[in-house]
Amino acid sequence: MMLQLPLVMTVQMDLVLLLVSVLAFWTRLSQLSYPNAVVFDEVYYGQFVSLYMKRVFFIDDSGPPLGHMILALGAYLGGFDGNFVWNRIGAEYPSSVNVWSLRLLPALCGALCVPLVYLLTLELKFSHLSALGAALLLLLENSLIVQSRFMLLESVLIFFVLLAVFSYLRFHNAPSCSWFRYGWLLLSGASCAAAIGVKYMGVFSHLLLLGVASLHTWTMIGDRTVSHLNVCLQCVCRVVCLLVVPVLLYVFWFYIHLSILNRSGPHDQLMSSAFQASLQGGLSRITQGQPLEVAYGSQVTLRSSASQPIPCWLHSHKANYPIRYENGRGSSHQQQVTCYPFKDVNNWWIIKDPSRQELVVSSPPRPIRHGDVIQLVHGMTSRFLNSHDVAAPMSPHAQEISGYIDFNVSMPAQNLWRVEVSNRDSESEVWKTILSEVRLVHVNTSAVLKLSGVSLPDWGFRQLEVVAEKLFKAHSSSLGWTVEEHRYGTSEEQKEREAELHSPTHIDVDRKISFWAKFLELQWKMLTVKQEDSEHKYSSAPLEWITMETNIAYWLHPTTNAQIHLIGNPVSWGVANLCLMAYQLLAAVYLLRRRRGFKDLPDGVWSQFVCLGCVCVGGWLVNFVPFLLMEKTLFLYHYLPAQCYLYLLSPALLEHAHTHLLSSATHRRALCMCLSAGLLSVFLSYRNFCPLTYGSPELSANQLQALKWRDTWDILYRRH
Repeated sequence: MMLQLPLVMTVQMDLVLLLVSVLAFWTRLSQLSYPNAVVFDEVYYGQFVSLYMKRVFFIDDSGPPLGHMILALGAYLGGFDGNFVWNRIGAEYPSSVNVWSLRLLPALCGALCVPLVYLLTLELKFSHLSALGAALLLLLENSLIVQSRFMLLESVLIFFVLLAVFSYLRFHNAPSCSWFRYGWLLLSGASCAAAIGVKYMGVFSHLLLLGVASLHTWTMIGDRTVSHLNVCLQCVCRVVCLLVVPVLLYVFWFYIHLSILNRSGPHDQLMSSAFQASLQGGLSRITQGQPLEVAYGSQVTLRSSASQPIPCWLHSHKANYPIRYENGRGSSHQQQVTCYPFKDVNNWWIIKDPSRQELVVSSPPRPIRHGDVIQLVHGMTSRFLNSHDVAAPMSPHAQEISGYIDFNVSMPAQNLWRVEVSNRDSESEVWKTILSEVRLVHVNTSAVLKLSGVSLPDWGFRQLEVVAEKLFKAHSSSLGWTVEEHRYGTSEEQKEREAELHSPTHIDVDRKISFWAKFLELQWKMLTVKQEDSEHKYSSAPLEWITMETNIAYWLHPTTNAQIHLIGNPVSWGVANLCLMAYQLLAAVYLLRRRRGFKDLPDGVWSQFVCLGCVCVGGWLVNFVPFLLMEKTLFLYHYLPAQCYLYLLSPALLEHAHTHLLSSATHRRALCMCLSAGLLSVFLSYRNFCPLTYGSPELSANQLQALKWRDTWDILYRRH
């Protein structure tokens, strides 16, 4: 066929969607570099961005790494090199820091949330007018604007959550004959993984989406018009897209994270010796080239697996336990053995074969295996690690650990220890440097060497107590020890051996930890190692968020009254709360009447009403209720994802009332007038609080005082 000219292309464009999108970008991106100073939690996230730029390893227990990587990407695109000290809120950014680039990606995500809400309302099968109302509520929400305009993560989280819900509904509403709709399902699963990768709160939205998808799938299974093969294929596709893909992507975020952060940093001490040794610098500089297999005659330092977050090593020194403790109990008066949280020459021990006298490694070396019996000789004092039926100084239920001294009394040496490699399932039975975690079982008493964690008094130099405890009494996590530094001993004489302890021998051995081992360890640390929460001036309780009894001062100009606060739009906040209560009341009435046999709504409208509740009310619940159960420092911005669902609910519920509850034209006109007045009030409230949203123009003290609509708000001002 001949190509016919002219070529004609027809484009349909939703001008309302285009308009709200332009306004969203204008409200979020205009004057993005102002203020040119660190704003509130930028001081927190900026530290991680700098570490990414320098590829230095860190742990953030507040969430997975994707959010930090997105912020770091914006910094990288702006040429940020990480050389800025994030030490205080309000610190001025130097001219070398591209502030606009640092804040760009959160602002883009915040702007895209507005058209997303518009499209999501349409997918809920409500009118374009309701979609416009939802978009305007989001567009004119002061708190969302503030949170989007800085290097923070809430706008990124909200974007991915809304994208996940929209993509799923787009898939659900698409014709079943179209296989292209599974692209939307795949995008939904990927968005869920991204939301979880930004903050763990995204898990609850993912669970909500899985619940909705499960109901839809159950309905599809009961549809006899769908073939058995098609049912199976659809179920497999949903499982893959909504379960398998999010899990794989979640792991992938950590793969990128660990690939970038390959240098030693300030958080190394939280990780195991094997993890630390995999990083450039730090422990790897010490352990590089160490022998892999621990042998008789090896000189080692033993790190306790229980010493978190501060590491400590088995240690002894030329000081004895006091003859009597403060409570009158007696001791063995033998040499102290402790756990010391610093690198020290007194941390070195020599592993001896009980059947031989040599303290050097033979040729070839004889590796130690699971179940072997050894003696441990302190490198600097030549005392044997010993235990006996004497109560430990601070833990009288456990046995004392000492360096044995023969005082010619009826207390013979009991210095034999059996090696148990606790992770031998994943490694061979040979005791390996860094990789193996071992338990040292006292042969005479079957007690296990462990760190009690109690600090000794002044006579023990405030070092940590080490004891031997029966296995059935001891907590398993406190029993493990890892060889961290290791060399093959070559000197028999004490003087030569002491010199040798200061000059390690290197043997090139490749010792790498797998990605999966690093991933699982990092995941466990993020979930279990929590930083101590401290009370914050602007922290608040979840119930205070609903009525917005609190605010947060994000930035204050050092000399003028210019300032930025996280304060929501009070009018739209109130409308959203009223609509939430109205939906719950209306749903209860509908359910009771349907139970009595009265169907006030056609089945299609009822399904639409239920879907609205599942998505919007369910979304509000899963993003709010978990905070009621959390024991951590919380802030108003934690409520913003839940608030977005209420803005999605409000116009749709009002359309439902206008269409299905009000039969009189007069009542409908009255509702329209009230809605127009309400929308105007939302806009006026937005304009009223704009100076606190954008930090300009500067207001006088009286003007600021007039903006203090609630006594609980903390708005600061200077009287000139």
